[in-house]
This record gives sequence, C-alpha cells and structure tokens, in this order.
Amino acid sequence: MSGTSAALTPPADAIAPVRHPDAPAPGELLGAHYGHCFGCGGEQPHGLHLEARAGDGVSVTAEFTVRSAHQGAPGLAHGGILATALDETLGSLNWLLRVIAVTGRLETDFVRPVPVDTVLHLSAEVTAVAGRKIYSTATGRIGGPDGPVAVRADALFVEVKVDHFIDNGRPQEIQAAMSDPDQLRRARAFEVNP
Repeated sequence: MSGTSAALTPPADAIAPVRHPDAPAPGELLGAHYGHCFGCGGEQPHGLHLEARAGDGVSVTAEFTVRSAHQGAPGLAHGGILATALDETLGSLNWLLRVIAVTGRLETDFVRPVPVDTVLHLSAEVTAVAGRKIYSTATGRIGGPDGPVAVRADALFVEVKVDHFIDNGRPQEIQAAMSDPDQLRRARAFEVNP
C-alpha cells in the first residue's frame, strides 16, 4: 500500500512468517473465536458475521455481506464497518501463527464506496514478524475475489499473554468465557483482537 507509515514498515531484521504446524488446513473455515465478537460472532444481531477461511502460507480469505444496519451514508457501508471487517480478517491471521495478538495499528485506504447488500471479499496475509510484532496486509474487493478493490489496510499486531484480556476485560464476560465447558471455545475466546 502506498504511503504506509514507518510504524507499519517491518524492521530490517524481521523474518518471514511461519505457519504453525497445527494451524487449520487451507480451505478450512476458522469459525468465530467468540460468539459475542462484533466481527465474527454469531450472537451479535447487527455484527458482521464475517467468515474467514485458512489460505495457503499465512493467509486467510473472508466474506461478509453489508446489511442495512451497516450503513453510514444512505445505501452505503459505513467506513468504520469496513475498517472493522479488515481488522477482523487481519486478526484471523493470528490463528495460523497460533499466537494471541491484538491490533496495535491499522491504516485503512477507502478506494470506492461499498453499497448495502454487497458481499465484500477479503484477503489478508502476514508479511513479516519481528519479535512480538506481526505485520500484515489486507484487501477488500466487490463482486468477487478478483473484483475491484474497495478497501485495503496494513496492520501491526502485537503478541500478548491471555492476562491482557483478563486484566482489562469486563469481569462478567471474562468469567463467562473462562467457565465455558468447551475447552476449544474457551481458549479461542481470547485469541484475537477484543
């Protein structure tokens, strides 16, 4: 992306990302990391209900349909909703690295308007890793995976420990997530950007 800030430029000693051996297989649906997540959760009536799939290497693809509840201007998606879709897609990449990470910085370019009822096709990949910093990029297209670019973003995620969520989250949601009898759901609730 042109004009990317210095904060989103990996340092000279950054390394190429490495897909974790236990990461979901290419094509596998990643599923919601937390039912109440506005980006991917099925328990949010006005959420994006974004569905991400593992790609090759350290990449994902995702889709979401812009609904009336996502409007900014009449008949068009709100820019913040589009940034949320990019952030959620980028956050899904961390599942392929098998790290817990949160968004440190997100720079978004809005290229063209996205009408209500449009399916936004998103793709994202990790470009570099430097210590706890994970550098990534994403693109959202209209009309299909090869359609015209509507939005794009570069991001920096920072690896954190689960204590980040426990220390900062609202206690009732933290307790509910930690009490989930499903071990996989319990672990995944704390995986991506809150």
